[in-house]
Amino acid sequence: MDHEFWHQRWRENQIGFHQPEPNPLLVKHIAALSLPPQSRIFVPLSGKSLDIGWLLAQGFRVAAIELNQTAINELIQQLSLQFNRQQTGDLIHYHHEQVDLFVGDFFHLNLDLLGSVDAIYDRAAMVALPAPMRDRYTRHLIGPGHVPQLLISYEYDQGSYAGPPFSVSAAEIQRHYHATHQIELLQQIDLTGNFKGENATEKVWSLKPIAEK
Repeated sequence: MDHEFWHQRWRENQIGFHQPEPNPLLVKHIAALSLPPQSRIFVPLSGKSLDIGWLLAQGFRVAAIELNQTAINELIQQLSLQFNRQQTGDLIHYHHEQVDLFVGDFFHLNLDLLGSVDAIYDRAAMVALPAPMRDRYTRHLIGPGHVPQLLISYEYDQGSYAGPPFSVSAAEIQRHYHATHQIELLQQIDLTGNFKGENATEKVWSLKPIAEK
């Protein structure tokens, strides 16, 4: 799955992954992260998600990265904030006191550019990537990601639907994160009849860092 796949999805407005309201699972489970006000939350592969505006309204700061410029343009319009724009390496960086938005390849964003974060909210990043890329994704994310994480996944018969979103099993999540995080399933929702015609389950995970010895 290359960059052009996603750029084409945005050009053709094939963005069924974009929700018209803040994700109710985020609203319900944000408290699981146990974050004080002004904590900085990283949202990878953000699209133009309304979740970012909702997080800001709750008193959090946000950093996000998205591949597609159109998505970020629309996100900035939604937020109605004034940003400073600069080119930073291969990425475009839009900065506001409460928000940092990066445009470009997720794998080009390092900790020096991102800065410190207090938590990660992954609604549409891991499930957007095919299996070989998920290994690379989680290795890269754990760099800045030894912090609490709220992760949303889908589980279904991958052979019956090509994705994205892709099926990510509980066993795979354990494989990626068991060495660095305590993993807790907060909720699972039966999506039968509401997911591409397939039997599917949506799951919400809390990942808490394991204290380093």
